[in-house]
Amino acid sequence: MTVLVIGASRGIGLEFVRQYTQAGARVIATARSDAGLETLQALGATALRIDVAQPTSISALAWQLDGEKFDVALYVAGVYPAADARKPPTRETFDQAMHTNVLGAMQAIPQVAPLVEAVRGCFAFITSSMGHIGSVESSYAWVYRASKAALNMAVASAQHSYPQATLVALSPGWVQTDMGGASAPLTVQHSVSTMRETLRSVTPEHKGAYLDYDGRVFDGW
Repeated sequence: MTVLVIGASRGIGLEFVRQYTQAGARVIATARSDAGLETLQALGATALRIDVAQPTSISALAWQLDGEKFDVALYVAGVYPAADARKPPTRETFDQAMHTNVLGAMQAIPQVAPLVEAVRGCFAFITSSMGHIGSVESSYAWVYRASKAALNMAVASAQHSYPQATLVALSPGWVQTDMGGASAPLTVQHSVSTMRETLRSVTPEHKGAYLDYDGRVFDGW
């Protein structure tokens, strides 16, 4: 089994690398910093330097993956602006969220999805229940919410161009990471292990779907 993890230097991405390597998979993973690359290499992954927020950096992904085929690919990279709608976001905040959470994924798709299609694999994009338009309870983190809703649409749209792969938007739940905070109900280990089970159970019927970490399909978008 060969796995790609884009955005793997910490949190959920790093835990995916840890669990997949421990399970015997061959893992290729990306990070931005020297420390992140060293951490991935120490876990036994092949580490690639990619900054998904920089188009010139992520555009180099294709040649670094030349000849590869992936049973599972994961786009995990993300940032979390926390401000609400009582104050307009700065251009810098908006651009960082949209470049990292959406544009990076959209640039990765044409480079990675054909490598997933080659083995009829699954390409999962870590989204959030906060991107679920049908259950919005506040404007808190509205830029983040908007970016994840946009990511969900990008995944559903892109699925039509890659019919031999299964693309899904996958929420990890509320997880105890730097982003989720210590009060979150899910440990990163439990979230990732459950998502791995969900990915194992994904079928072609799930193409373009928006899933919770445990495999439940979100009602609407």
